[in-house]
Amino acid sequence: MIRQSVCLAVCLTGAALGFRAAPAVAATVISEVFYDASGSDAGLAFVELFGTPGESVEGLVLEGVNGQNGSVYASLALSGVIPADGVFVVGDDVGGGVSSVAGADMVGDVDYQNGPDSVVLRNPGGILDALGYGSFGSRDIFAGEGAAAPDPPAGSSVARSNPRVDTNDNSVDFIALDVPTPGTVPSVSGVPLPAAFWLFAAGLLGMWPVARRKGNDVACGQAASCPRLT
Repeated sequence: MIRQSVCLAVCLTGAALGFRAAPAVAATVISEVFYDASGSDAGLAFVELFGTPGESVEGLVLEGVNGQNGSVYASLALSGVIPADGVFVVGDDVGGGVSSVAGADMVGDVDYQNGPDSVVLRNPGGILDALGYGSFGSRDIFAGEGAAAPDPPAGSSVARSNPRVDTNDNSVDFIALDVPTPGTVPSVSGVPLPAAFWLFAAGLLGMWPVARRKGNDVACGQAASCPRLT
């Protein structure tokens, strides 16, 4: 029984090491982008960032990158501080420094083009995060990470499924949201293990009674009498 306990512990440890957890976010990232409203985008588009509460966004720059030729067609220097919930929203300027995005922490030109295009977040040291969305052809310029995120229909946004995790692959990290959620992100853990790990662990635990029964059967085969298994 002791040997079997040790074996089970080793197996579970090996499984945990085999299924690598996604890397946790250590810096400010793009968490949601809404670029195609049903009708005019002016004042409705937004970019949502997720980062450390109380951290200044001074020095950060948002860029819109044209998927057709790779040119930067929009650049916005950010200002302000990330709120206590870690969510910083930049609402598109409908005119006169006003946005239709409720609760926007900053107003600026973030009315980005429909896909295939990219949004890049920079600081003075280089690129912090980048999101490419849409179907990129062989001649298009992808400025995101990994493979492109989906290009949802008008009225929907592209959002990071776990704001605390960045795998550096847009197709893995981002999903389409039917209803945009500026200022709100999922409440999730920092370094979740893949569901496959828990399924594997459950399978091992499910075999544990069988392993014990077989072990007892072997011992009983060498003894004059054996207790009945229950």
